[in-house]
Amino acid sequence: MEHRQTLTEIAQDMKSFLADKMIPFWLERSIDKQFGGFLTSFDEHGCFDGNGIKNIVTQSRMIWGYSYLLPYAKTDDRDSMKIAAQQGVSFLIDHFYDKKHGGFYWQVKRDGGIMDAAKLTYGLGFAVYALSEYAKTYEDQKVLDIACETFDLIHKYACDTRYGGYYENMENDWSIASIKNGGDRKSLDIHMHILESFTTLAEITKKEIHRRRLKEVLDLIMDHMVNHEHGYGYSQFDTAFQLVPSRSIPRTWNAERGSILADALPDRITSYGHNVELSWLANHAISVLGIDRETYKPVLIKLLNHCLAHGYDYEFGGLYRDGVGNEGVLVPDKEWWQNFEALVGFSNGYLITGNSAYLGAFKGTWDFCKQYFLDFNLGESKELLSKNGAVKIANLGNPWKGIYHTGRALAESIKRIEAIVEKDRVCGG
Repeated sequence: MEHRQTLTEIAQDMKSFLADKMIPFWLERSIDKQFGGFLTSFDEHGCFDGNGIKNIVTQSRMIWGYSYLLPYAKTDDRDSMKIAAQQGVSFLIDHFYDKKHGGFYWQVKRDGGIMDAAKLTYGLGFAVYALSEYAKTYEDQKVLDIACETFDLIHKYACDTRYGGYYENMENDWSIASIKNGGDRKSLDIHMHILESFTTLAEITKKEIHRRRLKEVLDLIMDHMVNHEHGYGYSQFDTAFQLVPSRSIPRTWNAERGSILADALPDRITSYGHNVELSWLANHAISVLGIDRETYKPVLIKLLNHCLAHGYDYEFGGLYRDGVGNEGVLVPDKEWWQNFEALVGFSNGYLITGNSAYLGAFKGTWDFCKQYFLDFNLGESKELLSKNGAVKIANLGNPWKGIYHTGRALAESIKRIEAIVEKDRVCGG
């Protein structure tokens, strides 16, 4: 088919960018040679901007990246990736791990001193995700044991045995955080990333308890957090999963980037990026569980269709940031992570349905990312653009932005492109 050659060329561009640009960008800059762990704040010139704050999410994501992306690196870089990942794990265990109460702190200073000792399910989930992937790649049972222990602690202290799901914001001693700090809230964002974390752990250990909890969180998301009529994910809930107006909660990307999602906005705020990300993450979880995809497929498709109808920019390509339910765009800016997750979501949608609209959105999003987001000289993505690609925030890294969204999107898109091309070849397309 005509698109086979185009997709093959896109996959080659992605492979080259990963191996020749992105992985070297982070290898050259991210290791904190003075204190250990990772530096992630780099301006548009690739220079460290002095922000050495280290949070559990980004430190874990860097460990994950240096593990999962190993097959995509140049041979000469693979030893360096292993060293980077090893020292990242050491810093995580030495400075984030709470030896008194268990689990991992939310944030430390550059030198490893405690800055915020809170326990957030979001951060704990990413620790499980990263340590599991590291253990798989580098065959380290001790690290996998820590991932399993963290999984157990989440279920000991954060599991809501009344309404289901997980409390998301806790203090250092595992007590539920104040209302101000989100102790009264549950969200699609955090539960979706718990799904992601448990998928990796279950895939590696194959333990029944990990599989069972994965299935529970998958069904909870589908039952409570998605509008099945129109196909979009809700944002925030109370602990009983009743919809509530979205508000900015401390220790989140929305709060730290200065989100306009302030108090009293409608209870139907939706993130187009989360919707397409959920579609492919849920599909991956279903594959790992080995359960019938047809039960969930209508929702996976509706999540993509809603994005095509409301969140995709048919003029310039790419995804808008946020919307209001089925009513249209709320924030027309384009942020890096939503657009890179869309590459995986749309390519995955085409792979499981053959719907050419998803293939068109994939190509349009890639063209936008390639032209406006990616810095082909330095090797990373800018943070925030306007609708037409004008730069609003040019930095290539920040305390929340590392190799994870960009690197993972390219790797996962390559996998799906190769599967599409092989499927076409076998079918004689």
